[in-house]
Amino acid sequence: MIIRYLFSGGIATAVNLAALYFFTEIVGWWYVYSAVASFLVAFSVGFSLQKFWTFNGDHEQKGRWQLVMYLLLNLFNLGLNALGLYLLVELLGLWYILAQIVMSGLLAVFSFVLYKKVIFKPKFSSI
Repeated sequence: MIIRYLFSGGIATAVNLAALYFFTEIVGWWYVYSAVASFLVAFSVGFSLQKFWTFNGDHEQKGRWQLVMYLLLNLFNLGLNALGLYLLVELLGLWYILAQIVMSGLLAVFSFVLYKKVIFKPKFSSI
């Protein structure tokens, strides 16, 4: 499961980084705005891979609850990511792509635990 999580996360991260670069370098947006836009692009890729491949999800009703929980966690992560990205770039002088990689790694560890124990656990029950 961890290998699939890392592989799925790697694909979602690659999509995120490509979109971040595109929005920053090609479109000309500020890197923090680009990070928000790249999150939106990578969100569906990440959810689909995590639900259906990493955690062997099914197509039952619980998918809606998982999507809501996944979205809430990722919106929280988006806030942490934007703050961390800004601090790493502005205070430590890291290149924004490297800062994004660092933040992605930190958030991946935190998220894995919640994905496995809460969002995609086999006997997920809705409220």
